[in-house]
Amino acid sequence: MTHTTTKTNGLPNLPLSTIWMLSFGFLGVQMAFSLQSSQMGRIFQTLGADPTKLGFFFILPPLAGLVVQPLVGYYSDRTWTKRFGRRMPYLLVGAIVSVIVMFLLPNAGSFGFSTTMALWFGAITILFMDLSSNVAMQPFKMVVGDMVNQEQKSYAYSIQSFLSNTGSVLATVFPFLLTFLGVANTAGKGEVPASVVWSFYVGAAVLVVFSLIAVFNVREYDDATYELYHGRPLNTPDDGNGGFLTLLKHAPKTFWMVVITQFFCWMAFQYLWTYGTGAVAANVFHASDPTTQGFQNGGNWFGILSAVYAIAAVVWSLLLSKLPAQFNKLGYAISLVLGAIGFMSVFFVHAQYGLIISFILIGISWAAMMAYPFIMVTNALDGDHMGTYLGLFNGSICLPQIVASVASFALFPALGSHFPAMILVSGILMFIGALSVGLIKEAPAPAAE
Repeated sequence: MTHTTTKTNGLPNLPLSTIWMLSFGFLGVQMAFSLQSSQMGRIFQTLGADPTKLGFFFILPPLAGLVVQPLVGYYSDRTWTKRFGRRMPYLLVGAIVSVIVMFLLPNAGSFGFSTTMALWFGAITILFMDLSSNVAMQPFKMVVGDMVNQEQKSYAYSIQSFLSNTGSVLATVFPFLLTFLGVANTAGKGEVPASVVWSFYVGAAVLVVFSLIAVFNVREYDDATYELYHGRPLNTPDDGNGGFLTLLKHAPKTFWMVVITQFFCWMAFQYLWTYGTGAVAANVFHASDPTTQGFQNGGNWFGILSAVYAIAAVVWSLLLSKLPAQFNKLGYAISLVLGAIGFMSVFFVHAQYGLIISFILIGISWAAMMAYPFIMVTNALDGDHMGTYLGLFNGSICLPQIVASVASFALFPALGSHFPAMILVSGILMFIGALSVGLIKEAPAPAAE
C-alpha cells in the first residue's frame, strides 16, 4: 500500500483507497456489536431474565471496556511488530476471541444449564464478546489518528461510520431474513431460536474474513516515518509522561466537552438496546411473554428497525462527509435533535411501519455519534499518546452505559415497567445531548515543535 507525499498539518494526503482499507475491518467488528445490541435483550429475556433486572446484563460489558480500553491504547502506543505494525495485532487478537464467544453466546440455553446458570453463562459470555469486540474496534480509530491528517479526517471517520452501519444492516436483518427463509424463530422454553443462533454464526464468519483482510493490507507507519510526519518520536514505555491520571489532567478542553455530549447520547442508546425489543413487542404486537410468537416477532422487527437506523446512518454519514469542517458543530447538533425526535416518537407510534420513520431519525443521530466525537477529539490531540487518549475517551461510551443500567433498576419500575416509556427517556437524554454540543469549543492540535 503506497502513500502520497503531499503533506497537510504534518501528515501526508492519503489515497482514498488507503483510507477505506484503514477502516475496512470495521464492517465485520460492527456486525458483532450490532448482533449484541439488537439481540441481547431478546436473548436474556428468552433465557428467563426478569425484565426489571435486564440492566444487570448490560453493566458488565461496558464495565470491562472502561478498564481494558485505556490499556489497549496504552500498550498499542508502545507496540511495534515488523509484520503487523502497532495497532493491528490487537485487532487480530480481539477478532479471534470475538468469534469464539459469538458461537457460545446464542447457545447459552442449549447446554442443559438451569435458568440461573444459563443467565450467568450468557452474562459472562457477553462480557467477553463486548470486550473482545472493543479490542478489535479501537485499533481502527487509533490508526486513523496516527495516519490521517486533519483535512482528510472527517472523510476517514465518515467512512468508518459508513462501514460500521453497513455491518449493522447485515447483522440486524439476518434473524428476520432467516425466519423468512424458513429457519425456526421460536424454540423450547429457555432456548434461543435458531434464527438468532445462525445469525451469530454468520456474523462470526464475516468478522474473521474482514478483519484478516484489514490485518494483511494495512501498513502502519514505522518509527522513522511516524517521527517524520508527526515531528516527534513514538512514545516509549519509560517516557514518564503517560500515566492515565496525568494524561487526563492535561487532556485538551475539547476532550472533556465532547465527553459531556457523549454521556447523554450513549445513555439514550443503552436504553434502546436494553428495552427496544420489549417496546416494539408491546406497542406493535401486544406481547410481553418471551415464549410467544408475538414477542419473537417483535424481536425480529426490532432487528429490522435496527437495520433501518443503520441504513439511515449510512446515508447520513456520506452526507456528513461532504460537510465543511467549520460546520461540524451544526451538523452534530442537528443530527442529535433529529435523533431525539425519533426516540420520543417510539413511545407514541403503535403502527408497525410507522416506526420506520422513528428509526430513520434515530439513525441520523447514530451517524453523527460515530463521526464527530472522534473528529473533534483527535483534531485537538497532538499525536502523542493518541492510542491511550482514545482508550480513555472510550470511557465516554462505557461510563454512561453503566450509569444508565444502574439507574434502570429504579427508573424502569418507577415508570410502571413500561418498555416504551424507557425509549421516551432516551429521547429526552438525546435532546439534552444536542443542547450540550453548544458547549464544545473545537481546537486544532498544537503544532509539533
